[in-house]
Amino acid sequence: MSEHKRRRIYLMRHGSVTYFDSEGKPYLPEQVPLNELGREQASAAGKVFAAAGLRFDRVIISGLPRTVETAARVLAETGQDITPEQWPELVELRGGKLSAIPDEMLREAFVGAFDGVVPEARQFLGGESVGQLMDRVHPAIDRLRAQRDWDTVLLVLHGGVNRAILSYALTNQRIFLGNLAQTAGCINAIDVGDDHADWVVRMVNYSPLSTLQGESRHTTMEVLLEQYMKARRR
Repeated sequence: MSEHKRRRIYLMRHGSVTYFDSEGKPYLPEQVPLNELGREQASAAGKVFAAAGLRFDRVIISGLPRTVETAARVLAETGQDITPEQWPELVELRGGKLSAIPDEMLREAFVGAFDGVVPEARQFLGGESVGQLMDRVHPAIDRLRAQRDWDTVLLVLHGGVNRAILSYALTNQRIFLGNLAQTAGCINAIDVGDDHADWVVRMVNYSPLSTLQGESRHTTMEVLLEQYMKARRR
C-alpha cells in the first residue's frame, strides 16, 4: 500500500453553558462562561486526549469565553503549554433580537437552522443565515488545510460551526446538515489529505462523560426554546 499521509483535526464543541436564567431571560451569548457541567465536560475531554498521549501542534478557538475556557481545561489535562489562536470567523451563528420574534415564529427561529438539509437563507434566531455562516467557515477551514505547519490540530468551536465543518467534510460541498448532533463538550475527528476532496470523518459527537448519551432525546435548541418560553409566558 502506498503511503497516503493525512493530517488530523480534532473538532470539539465547547462545554455546557447557561444561556437563560431561571425566569427564561437571556444572558449575553458573547459573555457566558462554562457552567459546572461544562467545566467537567472540558476536563473529561482533556483526560481522554491525555490518556491517548495525543499532542497538539496548534489549538484554534473562536475567542468567545466558552471556547477559551474549554481549551484551557483541555490543555491543563494534557500538560501542553500552547497559546490558542483566536479565529473570530469561527464564532457561532449570530442570533438577532429574541423579543422581536413573533410567538408563532419562535419554534422555527430556534430549531429551523438545525433541521435536516438547511436552506442557505434560513436564519438563526432571526439573525445570521446559514449561508452567511458557511461564507466565513468554509474559507477558514480551507486556509487551515493549506497551512503546512501542523499534523494534529485541536479546534474548540460551537454547535452550528461544527455542523458547517462536518457537513463540508462529509459532502465536500456547500451543504449544511443541521441534524448532526453536537453535544456540549463533544469530540469529532476528521482526517484531511492534500487533495481538497480528501476528507475522512473518523468520529462524530463522542461525549466522554456520556458515551451512550442516554440522558435526553431533545436537541440543545429544543431545550433552549423551552427555557426561553418561560419568559414569554409571563
